[in-house]
Amino acid sequence: MNIAVLISGGVDSAVVVHKLKEEGHDLTLFYIRIGMDNGEGDCSAEEDIEMCTSIAHKYGLPLEVVSLHEEYWENVMEYALRTVRAGLTPNPDMMCNKMIKFGFFEQRWGKDFDKTATGHYASTDFIDGKYYLATAVDRVKDQTDFLAQISYEQLSHLMFPIGTLPKSEVRRIAVESKLPNAYRKDSQGICFLGKINYNDFIRRHLGEKKGNIIELETGKKIGEHKGFWFHTIGQRKGLGLSGGPWYVVKKNVQDNTIYVSNGYDTDKQYGKTIHIDEMHFISGNPWEGTTEPVDIMFKNRNTPEFMKAKFVPLGGSEYLIESETKVQGIAPGQFAVIYDATGHLCYGSGVITGQKVKK
Repeated sequence: MNIAVLISGGVDSAVVVHKLKEEGHDLTLFYIRIGMDNGEGDCSAEEDIEMCTSIAHKYGLPLEVVSLHEEYWENVMEYALRTVRAGLTPNPDMMCNKMIKFGFFEQRWGKDFDKTATGHYASTDFIDGKYYLATAVDRVKDQTDFLAQISYEQLSHLMFPIGTLPKSEVRRIAVESKLPNAYRKDSQGICFLGKINYNDFIRRHLGEKKGNIIELETGKKIGEHKGFWFHTIGQRKGLGLSGGPWYVVKKNVQDNTIYVSNGYDTDKQYGKTIHIDEMHFISGNPWEGTTEPVDIMFKNRNTPEFMKAKFVPLGGSEYLIESETKVQGIAPGQFAVIYDATGHLCYGSGVITGQKVKK
């Protein structure tokens, strides 16, 4: 097959190149370049491109460095700022995959190839003539939650060659194959902006505004913050309060107040019922026409835990997740990712609203 491979300079996408080359495919490597929001270059991008060039040279493959700078800032980060400004918690990584890697890239370059391959820890299943997004063998590294907003058209054109491998095996292959980035650390942070300071980014665009930190149970002011947009539900670090742990449990956007609760096991930071809207099914609704609750597993936030729940249709794109166990930090604006009852097939995701809903 003629395959476009998205590489980042990291070990995962490098092993993808190694595997596909060994299988005899024709490969073209692509690095998507995104600059900083002030228009300046990113030093880490230069390091990444240097590493990608080494990989391309090692396997005798063409490498194209393509820019989606404007598209990224006008779509992904504009979405992130709009969501934060509304007092909600965004997920720019999900939007980055949907809009940039598998959106604009596919429209301009990926469409010319049989498949596009990436280093995501995920897989696909082909069932009854239809593709489904499925979890990786390595459940801790699984990244289906970052892919749960992509379209069926996007999914059907993708390959995830390392989804069948545990991370330890990926590292072993990299070392044995003498890949130049075999020992390189995994990137952390926002998609394409691994080294950016998130709070600095928010500060540049939304500024600072002092507000009160209130203990929810007593109504007592116990501190100040620099803007509700720096804080998310479930947050513990960065509050600057003594006598903790303190958790953000509520925000009032109108008067720029955040409410906190004390203790690791405070009930105020947990919930078992999650209302979601704008439910997006990647490969169609597997429960089409069903009005009764169904068994599912789901993920909330970017954690490795898959939690058991009932999935209750409320009509239209609204659903209620009734979790068997308490869920920490249910943050409106974030996505709840929905899986089958075994946690293998990822059906899609919906936006957490924070609404209290009676069935």
